[in-house]
Amino acid sequence: MKRYGSVIGLNEEMKAEYIRLHAAVWPDVLKMIAACNIRNYSIFVKEPENLMFAYFEYHGVDYDADMAKMAADPVTQDWWKICMPCQAPLATRKDGEWWAAMTEVFHTE
Repeated sequence: MKRYGSVIGLNEEMKAEYIRLHAAVWPDVLKMIAACNIRNYSIFVKEPENLMFAYFEYHGVDYDADMAKMAADPVTQDWWKICMPCQAPLATRKDGEWWAAMTEVFHTE
């Protein structure tokens, strides 16, 4: 298992919509997340800065293949189309990132 953390901005004018969407995530999106070996997935928001932090644990053996599987799913693509306008990617993210990856510096169990 590998832990992942990432960060992105949240557009102020879309904040309520984003929170509403995530109060009732589409069941097929949740099924795809699980099918791609993602567990313990959480998104937090920090106000008033409107930064979101996502955390999940990956339990698979081929992360790239699982992420490609998720990205190819038509329902997930539709979900992303309505969520992405709510998000404000960080200017400092790496090429190819939407959510900016974070480096784990501490963990305890």
